[in-house]
Amino acid sequence: MSDSAARDRDAAETASAFSHPPVAPDASAAYGSHPDQLIDFYAPRDGRAGAPVVVVLHGGSWRAPYDRQHVSPFADFLARRGFAVASVEYRRGSELPQQRGSGPVAGRWPETFDDVAAAMDALPALLARELRQADARRIVVTGHSAGGQLALWAAARHVLPEGSPWRLPAPPELRGVVALAPIADFATAVALDVCSGAVGQLLGGEEGFGERAPHADPAVLLPTGIATTVVQGTTDVDVPQAVAEAFVDAAAKAGETVGLTLLPEVGHFPLIDPAAGACAVVAEELAQLAW
Repeated sequence: MSDSAARDRDAAETASAFSHPPVAPDASAAYGSHPDQLIDFYAPRDGRAGAPVVVVLHGGSWRAPYDRQHVSPFADFLARRGFAVASVEYRRGSELPQQRGSGPVAGRWPETFDDVAAAMDALPALLARELRQADARRIVVTGHSAGGQLALWAAARHVLPEGSPWRLPAPPELRGVVALAPIADFATAVALDVCSGAVGQLLGGEEGFGERAPHADPAVLLPTGIATTVVQGTTDVDVPQAVAEAFVDAAAKAGETVGLTLLPEVGHFPLIDPAAGACAVVAEELAQLAW
C-alpha cells in the first residue's frame, strides 16, 4: 500500500471511530479531589448479575485534549456484550508553558501515574457502591494506545523499582490485560517518533528519560505473571506494529509469553470503533480472559 493510500485509510478509520456520539454512563464516581479523577460506570445491558469487569484506560498520547468521552461508545459496546465497564479518567498533559499554550504536552509526571494507581486501588469499593452487577473478582484491564501503556503498567506495579510510590507488595488481582495498539516499548516508540515525541514529553525529555523510564516503560517491567494479550493492526500508522512486537520480544526474553493478535489491514482506531469488525475481536479477547 502506498503512503498516500495508508494515510487515506487511516483518515477514514479515524473518522469512523470518532463519528459515534458520546454515550452517557450509568453512574460516575470520584476517586480523588481533582476534576479529572473520575470513573464512569456502564452496567451490562443484559442485566446479568456477577458480570466480569473491564477497566478501560483511554488513549490520546497522554495529552489533555483527549479524554474518556471518545471511548464512551466503546465502553457501551462492551456493556452490550455483557461486561460491567469502568472507564477511567486521569490527569493528562497541560499546555506547554515554554510555548505559551501553543500545544499540549504528553502526560503529567507524576500525576498521570498517581491517578491510574489511585483509580485501580479505589475500584473494588467503587464497584460495590456504584455497579452492584459487577464481579470485582473478575477484572480485566484494557487500554488503547497511550492507554494501552497505562493498562500494562497497572498490571506491573508489583515489579516497579523498590521505593516507587506506586509499587504494590503483591501482584494486582486481575484476570489479565488486553492492550490495544499500546505504546508498550518506549525505546522503539522514541525511535519511530510515535505520536510526535509523546514518550519523551511524558518522561521529561532526555534528562528525565533514564530516571523515569524504569518506572513507566512496560517493556522493562517484566515479567508480571499477569495474563497479557496485545491486539495490533498491521497497518497502524500511529503506533506501528514494531512497537507491539518489541514488547512481546522483551517479554519472551524475560521468560514470559505475551499473546499477540495481529489484525491484517487494520489501523489504529478500529480497535475501539463499535462499527468495525476489529472491535468484536477485542471483545472476544477480553471474554477469553474474563470468563
